[in-house]
Order: sequence, then C-alpha cells, then structure tokens
Amino acid sequence: MVKPAPGEGGSRLTVGPNIKLKGVEITDCDTLVVDGMVEATMDSRLMQISEQGSFRGAADIDLAEIKGRFEGSLNVRGKLIIHATGQVSGKIRYAKLIVEDGGQLSGDIECGLGTSPTAARAGADVTLPAQIADAVPKSVLVV
Repeated sequence: MVKPAPGEGGSRLTVGPNIKLKGVEITDCDTLVVDGMVEATMDSRLMQISEQGSFRGAADIDLAEIKGRFEGSLNVRGKLIIHATGQVSGKIRYAKLIVEDGGQLSGDIECGLGTSPTAARAGADVTLPAQIADAVPKSVLVV
C-alpha cells in the first residue's frame, strides 16, 4: 500500500510490499521507504530501500540506505550506505560511502558531493537519524 505516514522528522511516504509505483515525481517528502517497487524521480532527505524493495529512476537525496536494489541516477549529498544485500547501479555520486561485505556498486561512480544546499544555506551539516548515524556495518569498505 502506498501511504503517507507521519514521521518524527517530517513527511514520510512508504511504498509497501507488492506495490508498484510508476511514472511519478516525488516532492516534499522527507523520508521515502521502499518495500515494493518504485519508478520515479525524487528529491528527498532520506531514502530507505528494504531487501525486497527496488527503486528505478533518478534521486537527489541527503542519505540513502540500500538493502534492496537501486538502478538509475543517484546523487547523495551525505552518506550512501549499501548493506550486504544491496545492489546499486547507474550514475552514482556521493559525499561518503559505506559498503558492507557483499554489497554491490557498479556504473559511473564519483565521490565528491557535499552537504545539501538547504543545510549549506543554514550553515549546518546534514543531521542523520540516530538509527542510521550510529549504524556500524559488520564489514565495511570505505571509498
């Protein structure tokens, strides 16, 4: 089921298991949680793709946590976390990268993005949710 849910940090959209959301532009969404399949373009603060979830399209975000599959153009202004079950492919840009043992990253990959324009204007760093900021994968490859 596709549903907006209230979150602690603002607006949240969850695409549930077995749901396919195609051909949309997602805006004004602080957190996108993908348990199903999404084909879209988006600009958000946080994207979480579960093991069974997949996202195809273009995304500009502050933090991405990938346990499932991402295909397309991904610009991560903060941290890109690819878990052991995660697969990321396409044109990938990031500021910081964490890849667990078993995680896959392929395509046109470049390091060097900074904090979000909003955070830069406010003179602050991107603040990550505590459960992600404190996450330490078992085996890590930092690029």
